[in-house]
Amino acid sequence: MSGPTTKYDSHQSLQFGGALPEARSFAESASAILPIPFDRTTSYVPGTRNGPRELLLASGQVELWDEELGADVHELGMFTLPEMDLTSATTENAIQEIGRVTGELFDTDKFLVVLGGEHSITSPIVASAAKRHPGLSVLQIDAHADLRDTYLSHKHSHACAMRRTLEFAPIVQVGIRNISAEEVEALPSLNTRIFYDWNMRDDADWMTWVIEALSDQVYVTIDLDGLDPGMMPAVGTPEPGGLSWRELMTLLRRVFTEKNVVGCDVVELCPIPGVAAPNFIAAKLVYKLLTYKFGIKKDD
Repeated sequence: MSGPTTKYDSHQSLQFGGALPEARSFAESASAILPIPFDRTTSYVPGTRNGPRELLLASGQVELWDEELGADVHELGMFTLPEMDLTSATTENAIQEIGRVTGELFDTDKFLVVLGGEHSITSPIVASAAKRHPGLSVLQIDAHADLRDTYLSHKHSHACAMRRTLEFAPIVQVGIRNISAEEVEALPSLNTRIFYDWNMRDDADWMTWVIEALSDQVYVTIDLDGLDPGMMPAVGTPEPGGLSWRELMTLLRRVFTEKNVVGCDVVELCPIPGVAAPNFIAAKLVYKLLTYKFGIKKDD
């Protein structure tokens, strides 16, 4: 299969979906999947560098027919790019390289899905997307606000991921249940709206307010610790509470129906040896994102 002209240091990765019955070339594919196993600033349990590979391994077990929409979107092409090799780069250089590569991929008009790796990879991707989609906003699913200006002297720590992202686009944060006093103090000056896990469901219309807070052009970033840890224990910084699978799917379907989602990432999978379920759930989530992007009729 021929690939894009984008060049970067890489290792050959697995193909999302395994041995697909109808594999497409990059030129023929509607979507591009980019693994970025970057794991530089993890502050608790390390291992997110193994997330993209385990997600891709599990993806071979995901059924391609989606019973919710009655669609099989793999036929439109899901091209998996080689994983980025950033092991020898400084953090600053890694961030710059992620921005360069994702910018070139956005220029191909593919729907870009990035597999992390830690959450610090999101800000350069959003920077690239915002240059090409004026008025972009970001939907963040996460347990953590990630709004510190620096953490352990690093401005590109995963704990600062959304503070850096705010330099390029406003954010709507959903499922937040961990935030520091420092971040709360900064909130009035930040272009973000937070839906806290502890009380957002008190309003039956909370999903409507999430969608109304977003602009027409949306980038979606999903930190897997935004999900209930009973379902998704394979994360580096787990928190009690979180979204159920049904809640997440309902919200995402509405966002993809009512907005133009230009790209997304799924980050912070920290695989647990011998425990396959979280890897499969992450892979299923990626395929649901692709299915909502290409399988939803806007007049539904």
